[in-house]
Order: sequence, then C-alpha cells, then structure tokens
Amino acid sequence: MMEWKNIFRGIAMGASDLIPGVSGGTIALVLGIYHRLIAAINNFFSRKWKQQLGFFIPLGIGIGIAVLSLSNLLEWLLSVHPQPTYFFFMGLILGTIPLLLKEADYKQKFKPYHFFIVAVAAILIILSGVFKGEETGEVVHALTTSDYIYLFFSGWLASSAMILPGVSGSFILLILGVYETIIHAVTSLQFPVIITVGLGIVIGITIMSKFLHYLLRQHRTGTYAVMSGLLIGSLFVIFPGIGTSFLVTSISLFTFLLGWILTIILGKLEST
Repeated sequence: MMEWKNIFRGIAMGASDLIPGVSGGTIALVLGIYHRLIAAINNFFSRKWKQQLGFFIPLGIGIGIAVLSLSNLLEWLLSVHPQPTYFFFMGLILGTIPLLLKEADYKQKFKPYHFFIVAVAAILIILSGVFKGEETGEVVHALTTSDYIYLFFSGWLASSAMILPGVSGSFILLILGVYETIIHAVTSLQFPVIITVGLGIVIGITIMSKFLHYLLRQHRTGTYAVMSGLLIGSLFVIFPGIGTSFLVTSISLFTFLLGWILTIILGKLEST
C-alpha cells in the first residue's frame, strides 16, 4: 500500500538536504519517520524489499520534487534572505530536541555519562563550523575522471551525514568544496554529475543505515544521546548572526517561531 503522504515528507527532507547546516535526518525526526526510514532502508536489501516500495516510492518522488524545484529557490533565499531562512531552520531544530529527548525517555534512562556524550557530540559539531568558509567553492565545469571519482566519494560521505540528525550532508559537501558544483549540476540538469553523486549517496546511505540500525537496537540510549548532542551543536553551526536591520531581525524572530511552532504541530500530528 502506497503511503502517499510521504510525498510531502520527502519534499521537506529534500529541501533540508539542499541547505548546508540542516539535516534531512533532523526533518525525518520532526516528521516522526526516522526509525521507519532506517528500518525500511535495511529491509529493502532483504527478502522484504517489495514491502518497502509503498514507503520509498512516494518519499523518493517528494525528495525528487524538492531537489529539482527548490534548488533555485533555496539558492535565492540563502543569498538574498539568509538570516530569516536559517532562523526558520533553527526553530525546526530547537523544536526537535525536546521530542527526541522525550522519545529517549532521558529522565529515566540518561545517566551522567549520557549527558557527557551529549556535550561531546555538540562540541564536535560546533568545532566543525571552524571549517565553514564564506564561500561554497567555485563551480567546476570541465570535469575529469578524477573529479568524478571525487564527486562519487563526496556523495558517499555526505549521505552518511544526511541520515544522521544534526549532521548536514550539504555541509559535508561544503567542507569538501563540491557543494557549488553539485548545486549547479542540479539546477542545470547535468546528468553525469547527478548520477555520479547519486550513486555515492545510495551506497553511503545503505551502509550507514545498517550501522545506525544496529546502534538503535543495541545501544539505544547512547545513540539518542549522540543525536541530541548533534542537534544542539548544529544550532550553533547554522546560526547566521544578528543583523543591524530591525526589520530583518523581526522577520528572523518570526521565522524562528514559525519553525518552532511547526515542529510542535507536526510532532503532535505524527503522534496521533
């Protein structure tokens, strides 16, 4: 049976994965499908693969729609209105943290060392912001074989981050210096680049999902602690600062509250 509402979930996940600093895994948590996603990826490579099509086909359609239709819009928003855009996603992330901690039953299950794990994970993500430059890198037009190999492994590494809440796949691409090239390839439909990166992403997600499935089954509380820390740290990474314009600051506070309220509403809807 097709889960057609996954189209809208896929659009949200696809849009978030286009933005450096925002994780598709975070959005999957907000939408309440994170564990279902990890399990579906693992079962897809088993005898139960046909049962996962009803989940994946609508989700894939939504992600495809977002990537193809929103890449130009998000490029424009980040270049023209970066502060309100990032504040919106900060609101989403901040609203997700209590939901994740509640699901982890942290009041009962967290020990002192779990809070230490949270702090370490947050600090590691914050330190990764040191590598974030002002530029995303130049677009490479004349690609060689070695460039395609690099793009393949960049997609592999980025996909491992995409599936982790709080770790942005686009941010990994930014660090690797290929973000601008890939975004340009998507907006201009350069299929050799899209296919190369796509293959890397598929293989990376497949391997990472199995690892996460094991962690959630065998070390559930510790894994939740790491995820919580990654989310907390990502707030600092994507924080764009406060501008001097009162209007922009006011709009940013509005978009922040909008993202936070949207997370609460989605969390309640998905739990019913």
